[in-house]
Amino acid sequence: MRLTLLVNDERHELEIAHTARLADVLRDELGLVGTKIGCGEGACGACAVLVDGRAVNSCLLLAAAAEGHSVTTIEGISRDGLTPLQQAFIAEDALQCGYCTAGQVVAATALLAVNPSPTVEDVRAGMVGNLCRCGAYPGIERAILRLGQVAPA
Repeated sequence: MRLTLLVNDERHELEIAHTARLADVLRDELGLVGTKIGCGEGACGACAVLVDGRAVNSCLLLAAAAEGHSVTTIEGISRDGLTPLQQAFIAEDALQCGYCTAGQVVAATALLAVNPSPTVEDVRAGMVGNLCRCGAYPGIERAILRLGQVAPA
């Protein structure tokens, strides 16, 4: 099937299988490999991208369902260099192996867009769908809170 996707503010005309997942199209067709596929079942959040500003697991979304919507990947978020959120992740040691980091940053970006001053509970609830096998959760929480200018508990 043919479809047009708007990814990182760029229009892409694609010929894909009607069963193609957005994550696979982003990685394999568009070369945007910052979007990781961790579990392939929507449980880990490594594949998180923004669709119209909302974080979604791209491994669960058919690419065809993204047509007509704006998709932003980690590459689009950091197009002009590291964002303040990414800098906070570095400052707070919120990453170890880095595999989940792109999905964590995407989810945190969406969280801060709707709640610029989250509480600790807001951060924990907003990031519940993103797993970090290395256990960098305290740093992730501190980084998000730093951006929200709320002192960690």
